[in-house]
Amino acid sequence: MQKLIILVLLFLAINAVGQKRPRGQQGQPIKISGTVVDKDTGEPLEYATLVLQKAKEPDNVTGGISDETGKFEVETTPGLYNIRVEYISYSTYELKEQQLRTSKDLGVIQLAIDVEQLEAVEVVGERTTVELRLDKKVYNVGSDLTVKGGSVTDVLDNVPSVTVDVEGNISLRGNESVRILINGKPSALSGLSPDALQQLPAEAIEKVEVITNPSARYDAEGTAGILNIILKQSKTAGLNGSVNLFAGNPDVLGGALSLNLRRDRFNIFTNTSYRYRNAPGNAQFIQENFDDDGNTVSFQDEFRNYQREDDGFNTNIGFELFLDEDATSSITNSLVYRKSSGENTVNVDFFNFDEVRDPTIQRNRFTMEDEADEDVQYALNYQKKFKKDGHVLTADYQYSKGTEIEDSLIEEVVLGENTTLPTEQTINDESQTNQLLQFDYVLPFGKDNQSQFEVGYRGTFNTFNTDFVFGIVDQGVLTPDPDFSNELIYTENVNAAYTQLGTKMNKFSILGGIRMEASDIGVELVNTNDLSTKKYVDWFPSIFLGYEFSEYEQFTISYSRRLRRPRSRYINPFPSRSSNTNLFQGNPDLDPTYTNAFDLGYLVRGEKVTFTTSAYYNHSTGVFQFITQETGGFVEIEDPDNPADPILVPIQVRTPINLATDTRYGAELTTTYTPKKNWRLTWNLNLFQQNLRGDFSYINFQNEEITQNFDADNFTWFTRLSSKIPFPAGIESQANIFYSGKQVDAQNVNKGILYANLAFSRDVIKDVATLSLSVSDLFNSRKRITETRTETVFTESEFQRRERQLTVSFLYRFNQPQNERNGRGNDRNGGGDEDFDFEG
Repeated sequence: MQKLIILVLLFLAINAVGQKRPRGQQGQPIKISGTVVDKDTGEPLEYATLVLQKAKEPDNVTGGISDETGKFEVETTPGLYNIRVEYISYSTYELKEQQLRTSKDLGVIQLAIDVEQLEAVEVVGERTTVELRLDKKVYNVGSDLTVKGGSVTDVLDNVPSVTVDVEGNISLRGNESVRILINGKPSALSGLSPDALQQLPAEAIEKVEVITNPSARYDAEGTAGILNIILKQSKTAGLNGSVNLFAGNPDVLGGALSLNLRRDRFNIFTNTSYRYRNAPGNAQFIQENFDDDGNTVSFQDEFRNYQREDDGFNTNIGFELFLDEDATSSITNSLVYRKSSGENTVNVDFFNFDEVRDPTIQRNRFTMEDEADEDVQYALNYQKKFKKDGHVLTADYQYSKGTEIEDSLIEEVVLGENTTLPTEQTINDESQTNQLLQFDYVLPFGKDNQSQFEVGYRGTFNTFNTDFVFGIVDQGVLTPDPDFSNELIYTENVNAAYTQLGTKMNKFSILGGIRMEASDIGVELVNTNDLSTKKYVDWFPSIFLGYEFSEYEQFTISYSRRLRRPRSRYINPFPSRSSNTNLFQGNPDLDPTYTNAFDLGYLVRGEKVTFTTSAYYNHSTGVFQFITQETGGFVEIEDPDNPADPILVPIQVRTPINLATDTRYGAELTTTYTPKKNWRLTWNLNLFQQNLRGDFSYINFQNEEITQNFDADNFTWFTRLSSKIPFPAGIESQANIFYSGKQVDAQNVNKGILYANLAFSRDVIKDVATLSLSVSDLFNSRKRITETRTETVFTESEFQRRERQLTVSFLYRFNQPQNERNGRGNDRNGGGDEDFDFEG
């Protein structure tokens, strides 16, 4: 394993620096010196490693590290040596059996980027922001200009195969059932809602791994696959770090501090950030109401303006302790703390009309919501590396607790007569407690360790509590409505075990595994004493076959079985009240969705072009589908011109159900083209066909059973083009363009969306700082436009979560080696995928 070898050699070299005379050697010391530079740029490479190995005694190793000018000078004794100069992600410079009798200057040593090593050690490269694998894509955030001052959601929105809709929901290959991990594990940072991820700053993220068909090692959760977010952590000796300040319009400002202190036996690191944001948004619903015979009876136009104001603080502090001198055993403790608070307002104007669209009434509904979130997470990791490369035992424990409180006051007034309706109040108090216990053991065996056995256990024990109160406020006193107020306690305990076996024979690789998950689910509505439990044991096999035509051309085929459990807003049964005629509420009775996933991949790498393509087929049962139906209730509004005949507006509710089956098949390609130094073009295209089959029955307000057919056939696609081009005077530019085609589901037609992001940056202050300007949603066109039809209501809606954002960012680095300034560094833990290249 190249990572392990390099780290061990680096450790030995650090211990050897400054020794007057290596142990066991005799004679007058001599000095070996030289300078290490980047072959392409001529820039000095700080922390390059010089290794001096006795030719006749291979275990006798000494050496040193280059300084900030790339120079090194090491004392040793005369003798016969093998000389190597190494630098992570660069080709090794090597001289064998050199007779060193007197001091020697090796001169200027030029190291070139090693494409093969880039693949093997998974480094982050400035020149290859998107690294392609057969089973996954690695998106390196450090060099992405368009996310400066942004959040993890902005980062994910630039990742190939990933889309983030206007509400912040994340999809992989057009499927929202994606599992989000941080450093290879579930995290409190993923929060109770998509908003929680927006509190994690982009500056804290090193890279994102997109794993479209995970093996048995990973949770079976996520029918679309896994997004693994790797946080930054330096491996550089000494104290180093960076400070980032940003501000923008609409109002956003904040800063991020990254610090790392590394010594021989320990490593301390932290990423801390603060962000204030005031983000405007808007929506509209043009609604036409019909009677049972299909005749128009009324219209309602609804216009919403959102203002989301929040302060967010986030910190991640870690301590890594090496238990022995050769760093084969280590314990890492980390603490994550996140807190945010804000005031969100929703201003809604309603315009009602009769059947010929003559105005009847106008009203205004205003919601003011105070929101407070807090999360804390503690994680403990133990790792033991044995003598054989890749032979590893790891143990993890993780505890997290999070709270989210939303307190809303809703006032409504009928304009013209200035009639004020009763003030409503909703209090949504959510909390979660999560624990994780995990063991993994990896054993290589056979000739040249070409085979590998794995076994592991993971237990996740989660409790979600939602206390919801709705009522009328009179003279400052809230009177709860028992029909809408309740407390939900949702428990989910999953015990999982897996094993897998893989081997590589010449150019052929195979990896097979199976995972067992025993789930124990409890749903309790406390106020009404409704209790239900679900227990089930599932088996999830996986198999991967790979063939290397050459070191530049590879092919793979894979299969896995996965599931999607309902989460958060899907199970919260309490309706939103921003509008009293268009509601949203979850469904605590949802069952998991099960998917059989097949994937066929091909990768070819050239000198300037890297190309990967895949074909995939997913068949899912019990799919979550959002349906819109009339509740049978009406909002009754007094008509000032005709008090005896009030205006009636039907109430609609949008909720998820297990609708039936979903067959999805498609093709995807991603390519990067580097025509010249510092130029890069990346293109991602995904096309898929979705066939939905299912019927839904419900009882309407007239006590009639209504059966609806929700069969839908939808062909859609999305594409993303990213270009990075240097300008004169040291200015770099990056542009991202995204288009998503029309999508059709059970009741909705979502029109296509086109938007673009643009950014510029320049290194300043002798290249230790960077000044950036980015524009998100350059043309202010990122809006979801939808047509929704039920039996008696047709709605045209438009929703824009946030408007165009302009951000200026200033990043200052101190004591960072050149490779980390350019974004080239390696992570401590990429989720445990350091064995088979094709496995993921």
